[in-house]
Amino acid sequence: MGKLLKTLRNRDVLLIFSIVLGLAWGDGAKVAEKAVLPVLALVMTLSVMGVPGGVFRSPKSLIVPALIGLLLNYGLLGGLLLGLNYALIRDDSLRAGFVIMAAVPPAVAVIPFTFLLNGDSPFSLVATIGCYLGALVIMPLLTLALLGEGFADSRKLIMIMLELIFAPLLVSRVLRWSGAVKKLDPWKGTLTNWSFALVTYTIVGLNRNLFLGQPLLIAPVALIALVSTFLLGFGIEAIGRLLGVSREKRISLMLLGTHKNTGLAAGLALTLFSDKTALPATVSTIFMIVYLIWLSLKGRRGQAPT
Repeated sequence: MGKLLKTLRNRDVLLIFSIVLGLAWGDGAKVAEKAVLPVLALVMTLSVMGVPGGVFRSPKSLIVPALIGLLLNYGLLGGLLLGLNYALIRDDSLRAGFVIMAAVPPAVAVIPFTFLLNGDSPFSLVATIGCYLGALVIMPLLTLALLGEGFADSRKLIMIMLELIFAPLLVSRVLRWSGAVKKLDPWKGTLTNWSFALVTYTIVGLNRNLFLGQPLLIAPVALIALVSTFLLGFGIEAIGRLLGVSREKRISLMLLGTHKNTGLAAGLALTLFSDKTALPATVSTIFMIVYLIWLSLKGRRGQAPT
């Protein structure tokens, strides 16, 4: 029984199972979709509970992480996505999908996964917030230049920041001040792992027919997703090692430099264009999940950066 419970709490097992279940049975994802936003808010709250309040007391200390986040997520990752997009993609709908991907800010999941992988959580938190604030300017300008007028919705970005970053951060401060953190700590890992399993299943299940029914259409999209996660992450880690960056900081840098908010990108693509335009975000989500599982397994085997 003990081994079974341990397996049921293992994040790698849960994520792999959620991908398989999503491909085998997608009907439940339509029901689970309604729970994704509250679950992500819960994960965010749990992830930032351990971040000390002192990290926000020095404005100067916030500038560098924010600029690094913008450089990695928009300059490096966004530039790579746009370059590969125009080099490899010929379909206009898919091209628009990658432009949207390049324009959106980092995945909110960067923060909780930094926690799960024992990275630098305060750095990831500040860098992510900086990227979302920067996105209010970068996103409209980039999409206006490449997709035309009437695309970017700043209100949607603001709501995401409020619901998935600032509200959980506020709740986490209340939990710290009340002393409830000590009671929640023993359950934090299990709740986080099961929450991500639910989100992963929902994403895969909602796009099951696309993955199984159009493999040739997915091939070039998958290649770009592979390069922008595994290969780019490897490059960031290698450069970080050469520069003597700490293991914790390198994990944060790898996540910031390989993860876009594909949920936002897919939603914008579906609303303003078509299912095909949402394909790059959907495929990239799967590669991001697999990349995270790989990072987790690498760390468990003692191969993580030291």
